[in-house]
Amino acid sequence: QQRDKLRQYQKRISLNLERERALARQLLRDGKKEKAMLLLKKKRYQEQLLDKTENQISNLERMVQDIEFTQIEMKVIEGLKIGNECLNKMHQVMSIEEVERIIGETQDAVEYQRQIDEILAGSLTEEDEDAILEELNAITQEQMELPEVPSEPLPEKIPEASPVKNRPKPELVAAS
Repeated sequence: QQRDKLRQYQKRISLNLERERALARQLLRDGKKEKAMLLLKKKRYQEQLLDKTENQISNLERMVQDIEFTQIEMKVIEGLKIGNECLNKMHQVMSIEEVERIIGETQDAVEYQRQIDEILAGSLTEEDEDAILEELNAITQEQMELPEVPSEPLPEKIPEASPVKNRPKPELVAAS
C-alpha cells in the first residue's frame, strides 16, 4: 500500500514539475527573472523529493521481496521440522536392536531352510543309488531290443502290378 501511495505521490510531483517548468519559461519571457529563479529552485527541490521517493519505493520493494523469501524459508523450516518429527517417530518404532534382531532371525531361517534342502537332496542312500542305476540300465536294454530278422531270403525281382481295367470311379460308386 505504501508503495502504491508513493507512486501516486511521484505522479503528482511529476505533473507539478512540468507545470512549473512551463510557468518558469513564461515568467522569463515576461522578464520576471527572479520569480522564474524562485520557481526553478522549487522545481529542483521537488526533483530531489522525487529521487528520495524513488529510493523509498526501491527500499519498500526490496523489503517486500525479503518478507516473501522469509515466508518461503519459514515454510521450508516447518517442513523440515515435520519431517524430523516423523523420522523420530519411525526411529522409536524401529530401533537398531529390533532391526538387528529381525536380520538375525531371517539369517537363521535361511540357514534352517538350507539344512532342510540338504537333507532332502541327500536322503538317498548308496543302496538307493545302486537300485536307481540298475532300473535305468534295464529301461535302456528294453529300448535297445531289436525286432527279429526274418530267416527267409528276399525275392530278387518284384512282380509288376497289373493295371486294373474297367474299374468304377469312386464318385459314381458313392452316388449309386
